Amino acid sequence: MAFVTLPPRKRSPVPLQLLLALAGGLALFLFSTGLLTGGYELLFAGRIFPGISMAGVDLSSLTPAQATTALQERLSFPTTGKIVFRDGNRVWVATPTQLGMVFDATTNIQRAYQVGRQSNWIINLAGQVNAWETGMSIDPIVVIDEQTARRYLVNIESQIDQPMVETDLHLEGAQVVYTAGHAGRLLNVDATLAGLLTQLSSFQDGDVPLVIDATSPQVLDASAQAASLRQILSAPLTLTVPDPQTGDPGPWLIDQATLAGILTVQPVQTGAGPQYQVVANGQALVQWLGQIAPSLERPSKNARFYFDDASRQLVLVDAAVTGRELDVTASQDAILQKLLQGEHSIPLVLAETQPAVPSNASAASLGITTLVSSYTSYFRGSSQARLQNIKAAASRFHGLLIPPNATFSMGDAIGDISLNNGYAEALIIFNGQTITGVGGGVCQVSTTLFRAAFYGGYPIVERHEHAYRVYYYEQTARGTNPDLAGLDATVYFPLVDLKFTNDRPYWLLMETYFHADTMSLEWKFYSTDDGRTVVVQPSEVRNVVSVPDPVFEENPSLGAGEISQMDWWYEDGADITITRVVSLGGQVLDTYSAQTHYDPHPYTCQYGPGTVDPEARAAQLGLCNP
Repeated sequence: MAFVTLPPRKRSPVPLQLLLALAGGLALFLFSTGLLTGGYELLFAGRIFPGISMAGVDLSSLTPAQATTALQERLSFPTTGKIVFRDGNRVWVATPTQLGMVFDATTNIQRAYQVGRQSNWIINLAGQVNAWETGMSIDPIVVIDEQTARRYLVNIESQIDQPMVETDLHLEGAQVVYTAGHAGRLLNVDATLAGLLTQLSSFQDGDVPLVIDATSPQVLDASAQAASLRQILSAPLTLTVPDPQTGDPGPWLIDQATLAGILTVQPVQTGAGPQYQVVANGQALVQWLGQIAPSLERPSKNARFYFDDASRQLVLVDAAVTGRELDVTASQDAILQKLLQGEHSIPLVLAETQPAVPSNASAASLGITTLVSSYTSYFRGSSQARLQNIKAAASRFHGLLIPPNATFSMGDAIGDISLNNGYAEALIIFNGQTITGVGGGVCQVSTTLFRAAFYGGYPIVERHEHAYRVYYYEQTARGTNPDLAGLDATVYFPLVDLKFTNDRPYWLLMETYFHADTMSLEWKFYSTDDGRTVVVQPSEVRNVVSVPDPVFEENPSLGAGEISQMDWWYEDGADITITRVVSLGGQVLDTYSAQTHYDPHPYTCQYGPGTVDPEARAAQLGLCNP
């Protein structure tokens, strides 16, 4: 097999020729275009190309100088334009130039002249063709000096700004000071400036809104409160007791200066917003009311009765008394409320307390059915002053009721022992000596009460003996009984008191009877007898100390040879114990021992200066003789 090798095939020369033809044509086109462009630029050398305008002014074929003149003639807005600002009836008008607007015609014309000339010939050609065929409008460049514009607005600001004023209401002494508030208006320069710049850039006359920031006072108006406060302080305030009775205190007058010190003005939040409110200074008003509260306080008092043994019913002695006290909080509220209503005479608010035992109480309701204890003491030989004091003190307890399971204090019940309350000066025992004092003889009453409670089986809570034996307290209906020594009781309230407890579930009614004919005091206890028994053991006498000889002492107020016996007790000293046992149903309820220590007590006599042999003189007169 033979192989034949063929020679390679030759390509056609036509494509190369085509490329050469195209390249030649392109070169010819570019050459022709360059000649055309160059010729166009030579034709309009020193002039703006056709089709170019600025702000509506046709600048075609004009030299820069001609275009500048044309633009300045047509664009007079910076100097002739009008920018208007309004605030109500006030108007401010300014030209853009006054507001800092600067239009540089030369610079802007240079921009128009550079169109079609500022780059390579291809871009220049495109700009020239675009301007020729469709026209080209160039926006002018405007320069605005914001500092100038701001200064103009700041001048307007100085004319329209109005600072906000807060409403003020306060007191200067008793004078009401009121300043009405009003809203504030402040020009927002930055926001107004932004609107101004937008308007200037439009190259048109127009109004620029002034942006005003308004501020309101916290309290817009307090004229009503000011008028109310002036009315409150127009006259003194008078406070009264409602339905006053004879002996009630008041009225009280509070002058305007004091009243102003009690009142205060403060803002409060309401549904309608903050408001001023006139209020009372709680601490000051409470302090003032607290000063008069004690004079208005009246404790409630139970009715007083005596028990009619025949009818076994209570007979009213003294009606019950309703108690009262000042209600400080309610009075404070009432004062302020009525003051705001224009009143200047205002009754205080009193709170009543009802007594535990009203005037219509019955014996059955109190559990008072029978006499449960009684005791009668005697005081023959007493002075008229001592008799007066016994009668006055005993009357304080007649018809008095003691609640169930309550401890009774004689000192609380007897009140003030003074000359104003019907007491007289008589002999009393003070610091172990017999002296003259108001209320001498009251211990006759306390001793009688002590023995009524002692023999009635009531628990004794507090009891104090006398410093020495007193023969009044050992008297009986027909003489004396030494076994009664150690069953006395003295009171010197509030230091020394007599107390016992009504330990029964019934009220205890006490009755006292002063018998001038027998020189005796009778004390009765009425309640319900619970069947208790009282056993009093014989008294135990120990540590007897003999009484010394009479004591004589000089008294400058007495004359020569004059003798005065100061007391009439001449007793030995001793320690005495008397025990009482209270039983109920065979069970011991209470065991009580009255412990008594008596100092020996000699007679004491006084004599005047210059008295010869006072003891012999006393014997002649029958004084200080044991």
